[in-house]
Amino acid sequence: MESHKSGESEYATLDLKREARCGFPEVIFAEGKTVDWMVGIINRLIGADQDVFATRVNEEQASTFARLYPQGIQDRIARTFWLPVVTERKTPVGDVLVITAGTSDLPVAREALNTASVMGVGTELIVDVGVAGLHRILSKVDRLRQADIVIVVAGMDGALPSVVGGLVDCAVIAVPTSIGYGAAFQGLAPLLTMLNACSAAVVTVNIDAGFKAGYTAARIVHRMYRSEKS
Repeated sequence: MESHKSGESEYATLDLKREARCGFPEVIFAEGKTVDWMVGIINRLIGADQDVFATRVNEEQASTFARLYPQGIQDRIARTFWLPVVTERKTPVGDVLVITAGTSDLPVAREALNTASVMGVGTELIVDVGVAGLHRILSKVDRLRQADIVIVVAGMDGALPSVVGGLVDCAVIAVPTSIGYGAAFQGLAPLLTMLNACSAAVVTVNIDAGFKAGYTAARIVHRMYRSEKS
């Protein structure tokens, strides 16, 4: 495989060929990185004419980005940072619908939403339609059935993805969150519920992994629409 040495530094070896292989540039996981490391990585991506997208951005990093990259788009709730470098933007394709069981699940849901959006996919967010008030999700059935993929974000008992999976004919990506009281075990309880979903089209990602859900949904949608054109 061809190497690309220009991505190397003392704290990171950037994969500057990832977009060519996978369809989207390397995404920066900001958690655990110093501000200086983040700035260095961002500047190297800018120098390589690549879009910048970072997840798990903390407040110190976000404040620095606002000062150094005022054209960037920050979501302090989702903890994401988006700096479009490529000037030519394609029209979004597809329809990824992100829904949350509760308002407390919103940070993870918006991470999923933002990830799919920056990857060039049409997105929409529906909030607080959990099973404690079942009429709420039932009132959204027509919208659910229009989507190419539904991402369902839930903590507590994690029951919502199974309900949604029984209402739609598309894939459902379930995202367990660490929201809940003691026996939720920081997301383990909803994770196990989702992994054992009776609805056949429900697949599950890791706890609080909104990025993984959004990224996977976007890649599936792009492949779907590419196949339709061929």
